[in-house]
Amino acid sequence: MSNMRHYLMLMIIYLAIVAVVCAFLFVPLKTAFMNNWGFNLVILFAFFVGIGINMYQVLRLEPEINWMKIYRTGDIGLSVAEGPRFLKSLAMHLSGTTKRRFSLSALSLQTVLEGIRGRLDESREISRYMIGLLIFLGLLGTFWGLLGTIGAVANVIEGLQVGDGDFAAVFINLKAGLLKPMQGMGTAFSSSLFGLGGSLVLGFLDLQAGHAQNRFFDELEEWLSGVTQLIDNPEEEIENSPNNRNLSQNSNEDSSC
Repeated sequence: MSNMRHYLMLMIIYLAIVAVVCAFLFVPLKTAFMNNWGFNLVILFAFFVGIGINMYQVLRLEPEINWMKIYRTGDIGLSVAEGPRFLKSLAMHLSGTTKRRFSLSALSLQTVLEGIRGRLDESREISRYMIGLLIFLGLLGTFWGLLGTIGAVANVIEGLQVGDGDFAAVFINLKAGLLKPMQGMGTAFSSSLFGLGGSLVLGFLDLQAGHAQNRFFDELEEWLSGVTQLIDNPEEEIENSPNNRNLSQNSNEDSSC
């Protein structure tokens, strides 16, 4: 089996590149973060949780690979309780068998592989949800900031008074009133920046986790196809066994006598 830590190293390298880019853009990113630090803090928390989940998706494949290596080296009688989570159905079928060759019907092999594929897909649901959550939080912060902007613009318009003819004072009041709408726009776009940027990073990590799981499943399928004696009907296998043929020949000889 391949070493799945290769995909984990790709994740770490990608995160290092993202960290270097963020370090160069620290000052503007800090300014954007402070414009809406409440929403942005939640976005960053979800972002780091998503990173941990994606790395865990790759690391949790190691017990599965180790179980397969132990079985293939010749250990017999591996209990179902000791088997890994993804390969639990396979461990139930192989309990008490040897590493060399074992018999499974085509339907049983297909059922086992479908069960493993279903568990692998189910394990990635949380990772995909975290990507959608970052996008949702970014949009939520955007609409929150736009609501503040609309209210601030309405207050500026209501505060305009040009009846006294002092246009200099009107311009000063307009300039001061436009600061609040600008703050609302900063709140809106900063949340979008961190939400969409975080979802982009988590998307790459989820892609690498998916590649690792697909590689694991493909190698598992190749191994099972190579060492499994496929039988379509167990009764036919028993009838065609050497012992059964010898018994039938002996019975024929007795009848002829």
